[in-house]
Amino acid sequence: MKTGERPCVDDEVPDTVLRDPACPLCNESDTGIDGTVAHTECLRVVRATDVAGFPAFYRVVWHEHVREMSDLSPRQRAVCMEVVVAVERVLRQLSPAKINVASLGNVVPHLHWHVVARFDWDSHFPDPIWAAPRRSVGADRLEALASEVARLDERVARAVGAAFPPPLRARTG
Repeated sequence: MKTGERPCVDDEVPDTVLRDPACPLCNESDTGIDGTVAHTECLRVVRATDVAGFPAFYRVVWHEHVREMSDLSPRQRAVCMEVVVAVERVLRQLSPAKINVASLGNVVPHLHWHVVARFDWDSHFPDPIWAAPRRSVGADRLEALASEVARLDERVARAVGAAFPPPLRARTG
C-alpha cells in the first residue's frame, strides 16, 4: 500500500458511512461496552468481553453497516483481511492449540470477524465457544491468561497500526 493511499475509500463505493440505528455494532461505542483496542478510518478491533472464559477473543468490526465481505470493494476486503491476519498473528504468541477465525453474523448481520485463541484446556475445546461447556476450567488458568490481556491489547494495536501507512495508522484507546 502506498503512503497517502486511502485503503478504506473506494471510488466504487459511496463515500457515506452506512449505519443502522438498531444495530449493536453500529452503536457499540455508545453502549459503554466497546473495548476498542485499535481504530482506523474503516474498522476497529475490539476485545470481546461478553463471552466469559475467553479473554483472548477479539472482533474486527467494519465501521459501515454492511452484511457481507462481498459488499466491500476488493481493496477494502484486502484491508479487512490484513487486519484479521494481524490479530491472528498476535494471538499466536500465546501458543494456543488453535485460533478460530470466523465471520458469522447470524445474530448481528453487520460485517465483523471473530478471532479467538483456543486452548486444549478451555471449557469448550474443541467445540465452538458458543456450544455447551465440556469441562470446568481452573481460575488459575483463566487468571494467567487474563493477566496477558493488557499486553496483548497493546500488541494488537501495534499490529493493526503497522498494517496502515501514515496517516492512517491505527489509533488506540
